[in-house]
Amino acid sequence: MDQKVGRLPQEPEPSEESRASTTAARQGIAPHRLRYMLGAGIAAVVLGFLAVYFLVG
Repeated sequence: MDQKVGRLPQEPEPSEESRASTTAARQGIAPHRLRYMLGAGIAAVVLGFLAVYFLVG
């Protein structure tokens, strides 16, 4: 049992030189307007469920 848990046998061990920073791994940053888009999407889903609840129920 010399394999590490959670790693596939063919995966090489990551070296310090190949490890990317958090920003480089994400390939950029999320714009600040993203929070408004997510909020609007959640609000639309809630309103949609309320409409179905009152129209069908």
